[in-house]
Parts: sequence; C-alpha cells; structure tokens
Amino acid sequence: MKNYELSLVFISTLSEEEKVANLEKVKELIARFGGEVTNVDDWGKRKLAYEINKQKEGFYYFIQFNAETSTPAEVESRLRITETVLRYLIVRLDEK
Repeated sequence: MKNYELSLVFISTLSEEEKVANLEKVKELIARFGGEVTNVDDWGKRKLAYEINKQKEGFYYFIQFNAETSTPAEVESRLRITETVLRYLIVRLDEK
C-alpha cells in the first residue's frame, strides 16, 4: 500500500450539508476501491488564484489515504465527472 494525498476544491455555492455529503461521497469512493482514509484537512472557503467556471472561491480539502496503485486512477475517473468538484489532484507522498 502506498500513501497518497488528494487535493480537492468544491464549488463555493454548496451549503454546509451538501459540502459534508460530497466529502463523505469522496471518502466512500476511496474506500470502495480499497483505500483507507488516514487524515482529512479542511481548509475552508478560500479565494481561487484564478477564476474557474465563473467561480472565484472554493472549499479546499486535503485527504490523505493509503491505497493500492490502481486506486488513484479509479478515484480520478469518478471525480472528473462530479459536478461539484472544481479541481482535484492526487499525488503520491514520499516514504520517510
């Protein structure tokens, strides 16, 4: 199992309940493909560096998880079609 970090930006028009529900969906998605979420870092609502789809702000999350090497590709393919996700990036963390 490798260590990964998912950087995720949701659209800023989500209510608190929608935001929590979408975060849970992402965590369930990671678990469905054999991953285990180890840490979720909520940065809250932040201004974007540049406008994306007429959005100037977004909710930032950083999710660390352990998974097999095939899991990030599966998660990315699902995040790509999720309407509430502005941007995402999965990177493998270095082992220390």
